[in-house]
Amino acid sequence: MSILQKVPVATLGMPRIGRRRELKRALESYWSQKSAADDLFETARALREANWIEQCDRGVTIIPSNDFSLYDHVLDTAVMVGAVPEHYGWSEGDVPIPLDTYFAMARGHQGEAADSATAGVDHAVRAMEMTKWFDTNYHYIVPELADDQAFALSSAKPVDHFLEARALGIRTRPVILGPITFLKLSKSSARGFNPIALLPKLLSVYEKLLRRLKLAGADWVQIDEPALVVDLLPNEQAAFEFAYDRLSKAAPDLKIMLATYFGALGDNLGTALSLPIAGLHIDLACAPEQLELVDRLAPKGLVLSLGVIDGRNVWRANLSAILGRVKPIVADWPLDRVEVAPSCSLLHVPVDLELETALDQDIKSWLAFATQKMEELTVLASALSEGRDMVAAELRSVDDAAVARATSPKVHDPLVERKLAGIADCMKQRKSAFAERTRFQIEKLRLPPFPTTTIGSFPQTQEVRDARAAHAKGRLSYLAYELFLRKEIEEAIGWQEEIGLDVLVHGEFERNDMVQYFAEQLSGFVFTQHAWVQSYGSRYVRPPIIFGDVSRPNPMTVKWWEFAQSLTKRPVKGMLTGPVTILNWSFVRDDLPRSVVCRQIALAIREEVLDLEKAGAQIIQIDEAALRERLPLRKSNWESYLDWAVQCFRLASTAVDDATQIHTHMCYSEFNEIINAIVDMDADVISIEASRSQMELLDAFQGFDYPNEIGPGIYDVHSPRVPGSDEMASLLSLARERLSDHQIWVNPDCGLKTRQWEEVRPALINMVEAARNLRSLRRPTATKNGPKGRSNSVLRPREATNAHTAARSRKA
Repeated sequence: MSILQKVPVATLGMPRIGRRRELKRALESYWSQKSAADDLFETARALREANWIEQCDRGVTIIPSNDFSLYDHVLDTAVMVGAVPEHYGWSEGDVPIPLDTYFAMARGHQGEAADSATAGVDHAVRAMEMTKWFDTNYHYIVPELADDQAFALSSAKPVDHFLEARALGIRTRPVILGPITFLKLSKSSARGFNPIALLPKLLSVYEKLLRRLKLAGADWVQIDEPALVVDLLPNEQAAFEFAYDRLSKAAPDLKIMLATYFGALGDNLGTALSLPIAGLHIDLACAPEQLELVDRLAPKGLVLSLGVIDGRNVWRANLSAILGRVKPIVADWPLDRVEVAPSCSLLHVPVDLELETALDQDIKSWLAFATQKMEELTVLASALSEGRDMVAAELRSVDDAAVARATSPKVHDPLVERKLAGIADCMKQRKSAFAERTRFQIEKLRLPPFPTTTIGSFPQTQEVRDARAAHAKGRLSYLAYELFLRKEIEEAIGWQEEIGLDVLVHGEFERNDMVQYFAEQLSGFVFTQHAWVQSYGSRYVRPPIIFGDVSRPNPMTVKWWEFAQSLTKRPVKGMLTGPVTILNWSFVRDDLPRSVVCRQIALAIREEVLDLEKAGAQIIQIDEAALRERLPLRKSNWESYLDWAVQCFRLASTAVDDATQIHTHMCYSEFNEIINAIVDMDADVISIEASRSQMELLDAFQGFDYPNEIGPGIYDVHSPRVPGSDEMASLLSLARERLSDHQIWVNPDCGLKTRQWEEVRPALINMVEAARNLRSLRRPTATKNGPKGRSNSVLRPREATNAHTAARSRKA
């Protein structure tokens, strides 16, 4: 049977970054003025062409276009519909939107700089807000919409990419982000305004785009609406019916494949099946149970795209099990009614396992990256079309690998199982409540009002990266590398003292990544050479792979902390990554519940915390940057996840004495609906990213009357801009409207690893200046009996046994 007679194979989207991270290098070369825009565009074109040809070669029959982006597909959509906030200086007649405006929206712009990436923006602008794409590790740029927002088709990118592929002889299915999901992911500049109200105006742009795609020769268009797997209000469900009634009429001969992913349609299934669409993609990796219901309720003419291969993890699929579930249901379907596909775009997995030449061969045999997932799909398509016998050898290979993995001593450790069995409730509680232990911490640390600190990492310069690479390749001895790192730490400590930071960090120069560094020292993890995935823009990560039981053979950070603390009398934070973040930023084994794997990691971090305290650390920061990002998309599933996630953090953090201060850091997160869980974490101090949202994220803490201390970020580290001290002071003023003075710490949004010293030095100097200026103010009501060391200021009152209640009663 020819390929045209087989069940079609679709991919939904591919990694954009290139096999060797070509896009990263092209972007950063352009931003640093080392190359022109034409060079960047040529690299992008070559990557798109390579992806299309690769898919053809691997047997993919439905190939996407417009899945490529220079920075982010949500930002691309905002630009496409002309949703450019006024302060970026764009006017509707300026089409296409200039590249400098696009990157200013993504990265911000200093104003007086004249770099090629922002040459057309002549004033300082902040980057737009960034947050996580549903419950993945990918970040998207949050569109900013006014209540009177005007839309216009300002980019022909979907059409251009379709025609580009067609010129190569490849007919593609263009991919566009759906209008409802786009609006739900957006924020409004008008408080209380729901962007869904803008749908009628936005649809006019989508209608024009669909007509242009049809004129260009497209037969199908894939419209991604992952919002259909989250909780929707009745008016939002009605918005889908309104929108797709209009879109289906815009270009009647253009068939719509509505793509949903990251979960089950659930109570939105009826809405999805009622829409005038030609096809529906469903995620059967996250929600395999929905296939039977969809089959029973779907109109007989609807094409069903079955997302049977996990597009978010790296394990080989159990093809026999998939066939056992799927084939009885689709056996009587005509071949043109079904497609097989990954659960979602392959954006979230590495490019090609064959690049990994140093990987343990047993573990390698258990894995599949984007290229291998395409091959798995073609095997499934053949089995569904022609029977298992046609792919018997391939199925047997998969089954043999699964048996080997299940029985491998590399995977299972009886000692770890015994440690898990020994966990008791008392291991998840601090000795005293916060109101009591904070008195010991104040007396021990003796910090000024509005204490200043950073989140942990300092710039990983080219010199640092070169030394690490030379050591890894054997060109730099262990002793020479250690001396180099000691010099970097010594300089960092000295500089922090010089500018007046109150709580110091050692800079993390020895760390390649906040998760990988720890995972490399824990058992149960394996690492790759080239398994990069995009986090945002040019920021790529290589998530470690958790393949077996996790334990800590040796201390991981104590030596470097001891050296840093020996250089100063000011407190140096011990810096750790929390168990939930290590879990969520790794590719996690799929043969155990995630909660069990997380408890294994928590026990390992607990041992490290106790060793740091024993060595003398007064402050230990356990970052849980990713705690919220794997929050289930349905609220009905939140309680279970938050319960085990918070318990794992407490298991890792609560063994210390009262006088030891525990910090944590959380990245871009909406806290309003999980504030109870954050309180339950019981960290003494939490630092959060708040500058891009202009402190709006603090509303949750204000409304809840959060009892502990908070460091709201006042320096956006994901932008090359250097904010002035006045700008930072303005953000602190906004923070003081929401929090009591005694709660506030002063810090950047996140770690400074990806920035340059030329940006970091002036920014942190400005940050310290902003804090000092705030300390110099005097409140009308003075505190006479504050703790020793803070009685010179009323801005950080701490007295009585219930310090926070007393402080709030004195808030001006």
